[in-house]
Amino acid sequence: MRFLERKRRQPPAVIIVPLIDILMVLLVFMMATSTFKVQPAIRLTLPESRQAKEGALAEKSVLVSVAPTEPHFFFQQEAVSLEELEVRLRELARQDPDTAITLQLDTDAPWGKVVAAMDAIKAAGFNRPISALTRRPSGSP
Repeated sequence: MRFLERKRRQPPAVIIVPLIDILMVLLVFMMATSTFKVQPAIRLTLPESRQAKEGALAEKSVLVSVAPTEPHFFFQQEAVSLEELEVRLRELARQDPDTAITLQLDTDAPWGKVVAAMDAIKAAGFNRPISALTRRPSGSP
């Protein structure tokens, strides 16, 4: 005789919906509170060429070079100071703002001088973007 009737046990079920809700809240929390990698303001990957030719520059192009030693700045192969470079670039931009500026950099050139040359070119008011080349260290341009 059976006086107590036993309920049939069902296997436990995992309720997934609340689990997904909790995981989503945790994901949002982690994304909101995490620190992301700060990207640098100037990212340059400058091309190098062993076979570069003199005629590779555009017809209406001006060459500005930055060397690792004094004098650091060259305008069309002529050594100039930063102030003189700024004056010449402003005069050139007034005459023809569509002139292409090619910034030639030595691999060992001080980064501060490179940024100063880029600032001078941008402040002069040229319409075309700056193209940049890297040279292997071998002396002044």
